[in-house]
Amino acid sequence: MAIKLVALDLDGTTLNDDRVISRRNREALSAAAEKGVNIVIATGRPLSALPPDVFEIDAIRYALTSNGASITDIREGSTFYENCLSPTAVRASVALLRQYDYVLETFVKGKAYIEGWYYEEVKKTKSCFRSVDYILNTRLPVDDIYAFMLENEEHLENINVNFERLEEKPGMYQKLLEIPEATITSSFDHNLEIGGATTSKARALQEMGRKLGIEKAEMMAVGDSPNDMAMLREAGVPVAVGNAKPEVKAIAAYIAPTNHEDGVADAIEKFILNAEN
Repeated sequence: MAIKLVALDLDGTTLNDDRVISRRNREALSAAAEKGVNIVIATGRPLSALPPDVFEIDAIRYALTSNGASITDIREGSTFYENCLSPTAVRASVALLRQYDYVLETFVKGKAYIEGWYYEEVKKTKSCFRSVDYILNTRLPVDDIYAFMLENEEHLENINVNFERLEEKPGMYQKLLEIPEATITSSFDHNLEIGGATTSKARALQEMGRKLGIEKAEMMAVGDSPNDMAMLREAGVPVAVGNAKPEVKAIAAYIAPTNHEDGVADAIEKFILNAEN
């Protein structure tokens, strides 16, 4: 069955190591769109943190953001689907996280917020285990992240818990699993993410299928991290890039080259542009 929708993770997948969408990937996306294929970005980032590349490519119309908590029609500038944390999950998360000193972020209505003291520290020292420019350009500082989350408990798309000491992540993962009405995932080595009870890229992909009249067998998904796994399982053609985590590769039907070797273009060429109809 011909592929009618391609869902693409961004970081570590569609973006190369220079954090841009390569020329070959751009050309493959445009060629697929010309064949009538829907190109959908599916990322853990909130809408405000999408890179300029996404908006420069006419082939990309839809964005599933915050791990599927929101879907936006980029062309029309409208959000037509939301699947946020429940107030119960927000309150339980705050009660638990207050006991620790991890750097927290939260996404509300497409924007990313971070603890003010940490934002200022990164701005002053220009030092962080993540990209300094990414934090300063995509995060908004708030004085009290806990109070902010409670004030916006009806609209929280995601809560990110960041770890400078990776040895602390497994133990915290077990504690986060106790939060009611929540799902726990991870998009990169240094974080854990708290989402709503049914929030996932897979659930958002199902919504896209209903909206566009596209079946699972007509979907291809490409990813690299644990937060992509549900989406890959939801797609008829699950693809992992060569730099993907072992558990992601284990569920893929095809292993493409790495994100820095245009793995997305390779998969599109193989399954769409060069496929026999």
